Amino acid sequence: MNELIIELTEISPQEFFGQQNANIELLKKYFPKLKIVARGNKVKVFGDEELLEEFDKRFDELTGQFAKYNKLDENMIERVLTSTSKEEYTSSSSSGDVLVHGVSGRLIKAQTANQRRMVDACKKDDMVFAIGPAGTGKTYTGVALAVKALKEKQVRRIILTRPAVEAGENLGFLPGDLKEKLDPYMQPLYDALRDMIPSEKLEKYIEDGTIQIAPMAFMRGRTLDNAFVILDEAQNTTHAQMKMFLTRMGKNAKFLLTGDPGQIDLPRRVISGLKEALLILKNVDGISIIYLDDKDVIRHKLVKKVIDAYQNIEHQNQF
Repeated sequence: MNELIIELTEISPQEFFGQQNANIELLKKYFPKLKIVARGNKVKVFGDEELLEEFDKRFDELTGQFAKYNKLDENMIERVLTSTSKEEYTSSSSSGDVLVHGVSGRLIKAQTANQRRMVDACKKDDMVFAIGPAGTGKTYTGVALAVKALKEKQVRRIILTRPAVEAGENLGFLPGDLKEKLDPYMQPLYDALRDMIPSEKLEKYIEDGTIQIAPMAFMRGRTLDNAFVILDEAQNTTHAQMKMFLTRMGKNAKFLLTGDPGQIDLPRRVISGLKEALLILKNVDGISIIYLDDKDVIRHKLVKKVIDAYQNIEHQNQF
């Protein structure tokens, strides 16, 4: 039996191994035919030479990720170990840099390859579609890009909007004025902003209109210029709504549309404006379409399993 000894010198073994060696246990799961022992600052691995070479390569990639981000969690380990190439989980471009220095010193970055592609696309093109399932960081990365553009004075305002499909039936039963009724529906956008902008400054921005959060119906008749505009949950737009929104684009504007075609809440027989737009605009110069998938899920590890399970049953039901 062959032996491989790896010594950690540049990074903290305790942090790299995780609490109670949780990260090492995860490595054992992905390399079941190897015997892996972690003690002190050394990792000893026993097994076939070919597997040891693969382990050595992946371990080196993991230490590189840890050195870059000062952390190693289950999602990152899984992305590295299941990727067929380094490009799938990392990027050499500057898009891996910090997007926003958030509240309490939080460093907000694009964490996956596809999120970095979103960042690169927004640099290159003025209209970007980010498509993928829940938990892939579409909206969060988009809001970070918008806040970055505002802080760097590339735009004068941020406009965040969603088609209020589910809320439309129940708004009348909620207490308060229109803003109070819509606030719960817009909550994911508020949550992202609160991670990136201190509360007092955020309230000021909202009060003076620097940041506007409104349902899509409020976009009608406007020209959105000098703004970073995000349409969230775009799969719930109709043909007319999507066309209306896309034609609001003014000078010096960035439009980012996020959505999940697998979670459409429109009435039956109503075609999703997002699905239609992706077909119509896929070859238009100046428009980027970025697809995210389950490898980009950065929520609880169970979210990825839920997505996989639903995708399996949905594929079985397709004719």
